[in-house]
Amino acid sequence: MQFRVGPLVLIVVGVLFLLSNFGLLHLRELFHQMGTWWPVILIAIGVAGLIGGKKR
Repeated sequence: MQFRVGPLVLIVVGVLFLLSNFGLLHLRELFHQMGTWWPVILIAIGVAGLIGGKKR
């Protein structure tokens, strides 16, 4: 099974905007947290790319 980061990121972003539209999530607070934790997000995407990379 291949792990694809791109579609997963799009799904997560879509869910976040949907929750914001329903008033269940405040995006300003989320962006503040992402501003603090963005290196961890990059590391996670890199690790997912290594694990899900094509094997020959």
